[in-house]
Amino acid sequence: MTPSTSRPGRRAVVAAAAALPFGAALAACSSDTGSGPDLGGGASDGGGEGTPYGDAIASGPLASEDAVAASAWATAIKDNGKLVRGGTLANQVFSLASTTGEDPTGFDAGITQLLSRYILGEDGAEKVEYIDTTVETRETMVENGTVDCVIATYSITPERLEVIDFAGPYYLSGTAIQVRTEDKDSISGPEDLTGLELVTQANSTGIQAIEENVPDHDPDKVQTLPDNESCVAALKQGRSDAYVLDQGVLLGNSKADPDVTVVGEPFVDDPYGIGLSTEHEDAADFVNTFLQEIIDSGTWEALWTATVGEVVDGEAPEPPTPGDLPV
Repeated sequence: MTPSTSRPGRRAVVAAAAALPFGAALAACSSDTGSGPDLGGGASDGGGEGTPYGDAIASGPLASEDAVAASAWATAIKDNGKLVRGGTLANQVFSLASTTGEDPTGFDAGITQLLSRYILGEDGAEKVEYIDTTVETRETMVENGTVDCVIATYSITPERLEVIDFAGPYYLSGTAIQVRTEDKDSISGPEDLTGLELVTQANSTGIQAIEENVPDHDPDKVQTLPDNESCVAALKQGRSDAYVLDQGVLLGNSKADPDVTVVGEPFVDDPYGIGLSTEHEDAADFVNTFLQEIIDSGTWEALWTATVGEVVDGEAPEPPTPGDLPV
């Protein structure tokens, strides 16, 4: 399937997200987020010109005409006049719709806008069509051409590499633990989860993380629910004691809701990549070149500082090496 050539305006994108329940808008985070929790708000107030986020996007490099022409994947995007991205518009830290008609903000949203700018020129950051994806539809949408790429805290795994290609990694996260804030002093790592009621998302990397890192874990005490919203609800309602998933998703929950808190450090590496079709053999190399350019120019660090850096302590980490797939 070829993506539609009609480009919705930025306000149309926001309105489409707002028309959905907040949980239905979040669609495909790394460790397989399906939808976001009903945490109130549901959108950012924008990251336009003059903000740290807006300045980071404006600092992004531009590909040369020859570089775009040498890539059939990038050329098709340029001819279409937009980048069609699969992902989410409801993660507070990585990709969140704006309440003011501006472009979405967040680390993944920024990577998307920078990639679009890189291909489409100075105003390319605005030329993105955002399509909602789910755990079940991501690979299919990449394979059949519904989207040009998926950028959605999307973990690179051997199983996924059998179906699609990945550029990156562009960010290193890890499996982490979220608890009710009132319980934050009683749990600090997977060793504290033995015997507790746990929840994670179905088909997510959280399942394997629990199996391999929680001592003497009881499979009967592990709930697998379809989406992020359901997992947060189970935690807040006391039906589970801890939510195990990718830290990027959990940080978004904590930023939006003071009743849930991320504890300890990630205990399983979780590299994020940009999902691409294997039919476009040049796409991964082109996107890896883009990623290296935003790293070398300082744009990656500026984007991190304006997004993830707002919710975690410390300086920006060393970026991963694009093309150095961990599997």
